Amino acid sequence: MTSNNKNVPRLGVNIDHVATLRQARGENYPSLIQAANTCLASGADQLTIHLREDRRHIQDTDVEAVQLVTKKYGKPLNLEIGCNPSIVEIALTVAPDWICVVPENRQERTTEGGLNLLDQENFDKVLGVCHKLKSNLPNTKISLFLEADEKIIEKALELKNAIDAVEIHTGDYAKNFLDGNEISHFMKAYDRAAKILRNNNIHCHAGHGLTNESVIPLLQSGLFEEYNIGHWIISEALFEGLGNVVKKMKKSFVDVSGEK
Repeated sequence: MTSNNKNVPRLGVNIDHVATLRQARGENYPSLIQAANTCLASGADQLTIHLREDRRHIQDTDVEAVQLVTKKYGKPLNLEIGCNPSIVEIALTVAPDWICVVPENRQERTTEGGLNLLDQENFDKVLGVCHKLKSNLPNTKISLFLEADEKIIEKALELKNAIDAVEIHTGDYAKNFLDGNEISHFMKAYDRAAKILRNNNIHCHAGHGLTNESVIPLLQSGLFEEYNIGHWIISEALFEGLGNVVKKMKKSFVDVSGEK
C-alpha cells in the first residue's frame, strides 16, 4: 500500500529481531535479506537496523547486505548506532542514508530510553560523534534518539548544525497505552517537542515499542514524519506473515493520515 500524500508518514521497519532469531541458534536462517526484500516489496518506506556493540542480533556483514537491498528498491537504510568508536567507524565506511545515534547499555534488554544530553560528558560525546559523521558523510542524515523532555529537546538545539532529525522514544507511551493507562500527558509532551523541533527546522520522528494499535493516536496527531517499528511487526509476522503485516501497517498509515 503506497501513497503520494505528503501527510502520510514514512514507515520504517526495524528487522533486528529477524537476526535475533537467527543468532539464537547460530544458523544462517531466517534470512535477513529475505526479510529486507519482503518488507520493502510490501510497502515499507525504509529499513532500520541497530548494530550493537555486543552484536546480539545484527552482525557487521548484515549492514552492507541490507544496504544493497535498500539500494535495489531505492529506499533509505537507517542505521542505529551507539557512540562506540569502532561502531562509528563502521558507519563511516557504510555511509547509510540515515544514522540514528542511540544510547546503549550492554545489560539492557532493549534500548531503554533516549540519550541523556543533560549530562555534559555524554553531550560532548554525542556532539563529537555527530560532527565526525557530518564532516565525513555530508550526504548522510543524522538523527538523535531522545525523550520528549523539553529540557532535553532544548539542549538538542545546540546540535542543530550537526543533526537533521530527532526520533522521540515512544516506549513508555506504548506500554501505558497497552496497559490501558492515561496517555494524554505523553501526547502533550510530544506536541511540545514537535513544535520546538519544527520551529528550528529539525525533523521529528518516533519509534520504540509501537504496535498496530498504539501507533493510531500518534498517526491521528499528525506530529511525526516517520515511525520506526520492529518488534511488534516481526512478532505478528509469526502468525500472519511478514509481508501481510507490513502491508496492513502501511495501509493504516494511509487510512489514518491520508485524509488530513
